[in-house]
Amino acid sequence: MHYWLLFKKYTSNKQLVYLHFLNFLSVYTKDEEILSIGRGKIPLYQDTDAEKILYISSLGQQISASKNSHRMAILRELAAYLSANCGEIFSVQIVPPDWIHIELTDPTLAWWLNNLTVDSLRLESMKGEMRRWGDGENNILLSAPSPLPPDSSFLRNKKKSFFTVQYAHARCCSLLRLAHQEGLIQLTDNDAGVQCFLSAQAIPWLNSDQTLRFHQLEEIRLIHQLVKMVDDLVVSDFSSSVNWEKAALKLSQAFESFWCHCRIWGEVKIKSLELAQARLGLLIATQLVLRAVLETKLGVFAPVEL
Repeated sequence: MHYWLLFKKYTSNKQLVYLHFLNFLSVYTKDEEILSIGRGKIPLYQDTDAEKILYISSLGQQISASKNSHRMAILRELAAYLSANCGEIFSVQIVPPDWIHIELTDPTLAWWLNNLTVDSLRLESMKGEMRRWGDGENNILLSAPSPLPPDSSFLRNKKKSFFTVQYAHARCCSLLRLAHQEGLIQLTDNDAGVQCFLSAQAIPWLNSDQTLRFHQLEEIRLIHQLVKMVDDLVVSDFSSSVNWEKAALKLSQAFESFWCHCRIWGEVKIKSLELAQARLGLLIATQLVLRAVLETKLGVFAPVEL
C-alpha cells in the first residue's frame, strides 16, 4: 500500500474514511433510499478511546425499518468491501446492534503524520481542501471566525484564551529551534528565507515491527487531538458547529501535558534518538495545526516567539 499517495490527496483521516463509505454505497446498490444517505450526511465521529484512533458510524440506523431484514447484510457487505479494499489502511468491525467501528492502523497514522510534518505545502493544501470541501456537492461547511461583541470582560476572556493558544504555538517553535540547533532534527527554510517548522527528513514514527513508537497516554492523547482538529478543519459538516476557541485550547492543553510527561532531551535523547525525533515530529504537527487554527479560524497571529 502506497500510503503516501493517499495522504498526498487527503489531509484528513475522516475524509478518507468518509469517501470510502461513499464509494461503497455507489457500487453496492441502486436503492434510492440507501443512495440518498450518501448524498446527505453519513454519521461518522471519532471515539474518545485513549488507546487507539477509532471512528464510529451509525450508518445502519439510517436504514429504514422496512429494510430491517437486510440491515445487517448491508453492514456485513460494507465491512467486507472496506476490508478487501482498505484492509491496510484501517480495520473494520461490526458491533451489534448496528455500529461500524473503523480503527486506523499504525502505518496509516505514521504516513498521515509524515505527510503533515514533512510536506512544506501542507498548510496551504489544508486551506485548499477547506475551500474544496465547502462546495455544496460535498455537503461540507466551513466555519469563519465570528466577530467579537463589545463586552469588555468577554473580550478579555477571548484574549486570554487566544494568548494560551499563541503561547503553545510559540513554545513549539522554540523547542523545534533548539532541536534544530542541536542536530536532533533538520528544519526547512521557505523561499523567503524564513524558517518553516517542517522536517527536512523522514521522521522515524514506526518501530521495526511497524508499530508506532508512542506508548505513553499523553502521546496518544495529543495524536487524538491532532486527528480531531485536522478532521474538523477539513470536513466540518453542516450539523456541527465547531467551537474553535475551545478546540484550540484542548489541543494546547494536550501539548502541555505531552511536554510535561514525555521527555525529548537528556536520557531519551541519549538512549533512544528515534523516540526523541518522533516526539519532535509530534511537536511539528502540533505547531502546524495550531498555526492553521489561529490564522484561519480564530483570525489572530501565530507568533514564533513571545
